[in-house]
Amino acid sequence: MDTLQSLLYGFSVSLTPANLLYCALGVVLGTIVGVLPGIGPLGGITILLPITFGMEPVSAIIMLAGIYYGAMYGGSTTSILVNIPGEAASVVTCFDGYQMARQGRAGPALSIAAAGSYIAGTLSVLGLMLLAPMLARLALKFGPPEQFSLMVLGLVILAYMGTGSVLKALMMIVLGLTLAMVGIDHLSGFARFTHGRADLGDGVSFLAVAMGLFGVAEILVNIEKTVVREVIKPKLSALLPTREDWKRSIGPILRGSGVGFLIGILPGAAHIISTFVSYAIEKRLSRHPEEFGTGRIEGVAGPEAANNAATGGAMIPFLALGIPSAPATATMMVALLIHGVKPGPMLMEQHPQVFWGLIASMYIGNVMLLILNLPLVGLFINLLRVPQHFLFPGILLVCFVGVYSVNLSGTDLWIMAIAGVAGYLLRKAAFDPAPIVLAMVLGPMMEQALRQGLMMSRGEFGIFLSRPISATMLAVAGLLLVGHLVSVIRRAHARRGTTRAEGMPSVFVAKGGGK
Repeated sequence: MDTLQSLLYGFSVSLTPANLLYCALGVVLGTIVGVLPGIGPLGGITILLPITFGMEPVSAIIMLAGIYYGAMYGGSTTSILVNIPGEAASVVTCFDGYQMARQGRAGPALSIAAAGSYIAGTLSVLGLMLLAPMLARLALKFGPPEQFSLMVLGLVILAYMGTGSVLKALMMIVLGLTLAMVGIDHLSGFARFTHGRADLGDGVSFLAVAMGLFGVAEILVNIEKTVVREVIKPKLSALLPTREDWKRSIGPILRGSGVGFLIGILPGAAHIISTFVSYAIEKRLSRHPEEFGTGRIEGVAGPEAANNAATGGAMIPFLALGIPSAPATATMMVALLIHGVKPGPMLMEQHPQVFWGLIASMYIGNVMLLILNLPLVGLFINLLRVPQHFLFPGILLVCFVGVYSVNLSGTDLWIMAIAGVAGYLLRKAAFDPAPIVLAMVLGPMMEQALRQGLMMSRGEFGIFLSRPISATMLAVAGLLLVGHLVSVIRRAHARRGTTRAEGMPSVFVAKGGGK
């Protein structure tokens, strides 16, 4: 009953005209961000973050969350109609969605993607509503040692669950933690890594770094690409799926919702991992796995549901623990901190309008997206026809104006420019810059928890191992790193053995095979 009453209070907050407008604006902007290839939810939230500074905290988070899950909806449109994923998690939808479009079944593919996204998004919000308060009550029992160990575990899982090299991800995390240390130390009052520059006393601007890494760098990467887009236009009369389509899709939608929600709670590239896991499950359960990749509707329904359910899962550690599990939620956390609202176990007590208003707005936003996506698909797809020489300067202008408007600092513009070039070079070297953003947000909290823990133990690091919960989380982080190291060593030995076998004369290889 308490949860139901709180949810009704949340609807009273989110149904005000202003918050309804911001929710609608967020989902529309999110859909546009999802349709435009390469930007993604993180880039969209980062670029549009400055326009929320004059809003009320609840309005700001409602709008940013709308951009977040709206981009997940929009990414499926280009995957199905153009075979270009609007954001990374929509890659899997290309496999069967585009083949359906080529067969004249773009309408059912879009409809099932939208319906699956709506069902998964609604179920994930329900899970968020039920689990977040329980997790927050548990987190109130955590002291500084447990908080520090939890953040260490989160960063290790982020590196381990990422899509690229674990070593490269750890390097990006270390770089992010280093940038987080720049500025005046709040305990000692000494300046750290500022090189005598007074404008770095408050630290390196998170917004400048994020906009550089995911705004400027994205433009530099896309300038090199010459993409010829064959856009398939669906007919409005052919949008509705058949009864057989629904029968084949409902199971994948429900399974994808569960997979996406559970994986979304974990730090790392949850959206991408959840879509691949969902696709693999549906292929394994199918009686005709060989037909996947040729236009199976299950290959659209499951991954799209998992993609959107991961959004609700990612909100749980962000709201209940104050620890973002993804770069996009880290950016939203910065927005709340700028407004004086600190996510975490006390959020529901101190700012119930923010927590419950956000949850209620996600129910409303999912309905808005379902209503908007199918009738306006033709309008959204026309965004792909905007020439790059008009689109990219507009994005760049928004980045520069947004960064400068926060502190009116020329240094922030230089930081964004340097971060943009760095982000471009990192992508060329196959480094994922996303862990930098998450580490910059968690860095100050980790340092504070570490120092408070050491104060409790009078400088003894053993306190982090003597407390059971803290020791368990550090042990899990250690096992993940050791397990990865062992797998790397095994692969190196296997490659060395293969190289030696290839270098042997054929007679010796034959003798070895006979034995």
